[in-house]
Parts: sequence; C-alpha cells; structure tokens
Amino acid sequence: DPDSGDNGQLVYSLVRGQTDEFYINENTGQIFTVAVAGKTGTFNLEVQAADKGTRRLTALTTVTVTVDSSSSSNVVMLVLNQKINVVERNSAEIQRVLEDKLGWNVYVVAIYSKETERKARSSSDETQVKIIAFDEAHQEVPAEDVKRKLREQKGGIESELQKVFAAPVSAAVGEAPAAPAPSELVAAIVLGVLLAGTLIAFLAYVLLDLRRKKYRERKYEKQDLVKKGAITEGIDNPWAVDKNGSLKSLEKPEHMNN
Repeated sequence: DPDSGDNGQLVYSLVRGQTDEFYINENTGQIFTVAVAGKTGTFNLEVQAADKGTRRLTALTTVTVTVDSSSSSNVVMLVLNQKINVVERNSAEIQRVLEDKLGWNVYVVAIYSKETERKARSSSDETQVKIIAFDEAHQEVPAEDVKRKLREQKGGIESELQKVFAAPVSAAVGEAPAAPAPSELVAAIVLGVLLAGTLIAFLAYVLLDLRRKKYRERKYEKQDLVKKGAITEGIDNPWAVDKNGSLKSLEKPEHMNN
C-alpha cells in the first residue's frame, strides 16, 4: 500500500477456508500449516489484506496451498506457567523476546491450554505456545535447533518475560504428543495381538491336555500295579486267609479237576 501512516499499514487474515489447519501472520502475510499431519492435497484459502486507516480498505485473493507427503513440521511448543488469557494479550511481546534471544524470526502459530472451558481458561496456570522460527534466508529452522537454543537461552528468556508479565515466569520446552498411528498400523497391531492371544491359548490347551493324559496314564499304571500285586501275593502264598479268617487252599476243588 503506497499510503503513509496507518493507511499504509496492512493486516492479513484468513477469511474462509481451513482456519484450524492454517495460520497467517497478520503482519507479513506468511502462511503456515498448523494441523495438516497425515493430510495431502490442495487447499484453497481466501486471504484478506486490510489497512489500518479510519475507513479501512480491503482486498481479497485466493491462495492455493499444496501439501505433499514429504511435508514436515518444525513447530516447537513452549510451555509457560501463565494463564492463557494473559499470554494471549501479550503474544506480540512474547514473540519479540523470543526473536531477541534466539536470533531468528519467530512466529507464534497458536496459543492454547489443556483446559477448554471458559472458567478453566482463566484459572489454569499452564499455557502452551506453538512457535516456528525462520532464518535470514526465510527457511524453517529445524525444530531440534530451536529446542536447543531455547534451552540455552532459558534464563534470559524467563528474565525478559518476567518483565512482560510482571511476575516470575517459567519457560520450558514441551514435547508434542506422538502422532496417532495410521489406521492400517492400528489394525495390524490389533490383529497381531489377537493372533498372539490365540496362539497362547492354544499352547495352554495343548499343555493342559498333555498333563491330563499323563495323569490318566499314571493313574491306570497304579491301578495295574495294585492288581498285579494282589495276584502275586495270592500265588506266592499257597495258603490264603478267607474273609472269615480261616485258611484255605488255592488248589482247585475236586469238581473242577473233572
């Protein structure tokens, strides 16, 4: 915008489209992906540029964004021990402090809290700030380099943010939750668990059946031994005692000899 003053200062915003999946820096117009993990394809975003004059003038354009399978995210999470509503009011100052201490262009991609309810938003003392850094060549700085620099400059960052919030500040590097496994991988894992469970159950059944067979075999062996012992005892002793207590001969009765 060739105008001077407020009439020449432009503010960019997403009018329609995937506003939950993309973010636009209101001062530079640069667009970033926020939540397109696992997605590929073409997205059409309607972008508005407006000046800051009393009678604001606007212009619209459509930006086509193509996300391919090789896209990667270098967004880093910074956890502050401050209420989200306070952090949101001071996002510009947070960005300034981070740029000063890291030495890169830093953009605040998103500010959110684990608590979503209105009352909790003002009571929770932990806020996550997602940032992304660009070097002088306007290339994304790898997330690991940003994390390393944040840890190195932790003391200075906390000291400067303490001036912003007028309260002690703790700034820690947060770890983003692991990306959910693709549905195919989940299905494969579930199938593997089911197969493993089935195999274990089958092996347990086989072992139990073998133990039962061995138990029955031992039982029959004992019964056979008892029977054999009784017969042997009768043969070794030609005189046995009948149930009345009198001796009797094992010789065949006379009528059997005939």
